[in-house]
Amino acid sequence: MNVWKTRPETGQDVAAVRRIVLAAFPTAGEADLVDALRTGPAWLPGLSWVAETPDGELAGHALLTRCHIGGSDALALAPVSVLPAYQRQGAGAAVTRAVLQAAQERGEPLVVVLGHPEYYPRFGFVPASRMGIGVSFEVPDEALMALVLDDSGPVPSGTIRYAPPFGV
Repeated sequence: MNVWKTRPETGQDVAAVRRIVLAAFPTAGEADLVDALRTGPAWLPGLSWVAETPDGELAGHALLTRCHIGGSDALALAPVSVLPAYQRQGAGAAVTRAVLQAAQERGEPLVVVLGHPEYYPRFGFVPASRMGIGVSFEVPDEALMALVLDDSGPVPSGTIRYAPPFGV
């Protein structure tokens, strides 16, 4: 298992991030999504993170972008990508933990993810329906999850409004 260095994405990382996302998914849809989010108002500088191998190769990427729940700001975690050669070695977990910590340090209240229900609970995600959070399209209840980062105020509830590039 590698020891992963994580850090915010820089301008020099854009092409490498696209290569990671293209390699991690069966179609270009997720890579195109990242590119579209990068140029829009949902993009939040400092919340796109990469994981590096000890020799500096970029191996993983995790992205948080602005979404809204009810009338409140929240974040969407999507996508999380790892080069196939480094999958199941901790790169995805390391970069996910790092980007979630960065969001918490910024004072962000909540993160939602639509993903594998056996993977994301390790980071503290629980079914979003427990918080009264849903989406306007059909998904399995256990696949839509939420993580409260700041419980000092009310937890947003309602329907998630994703940034336009998500197409939902």
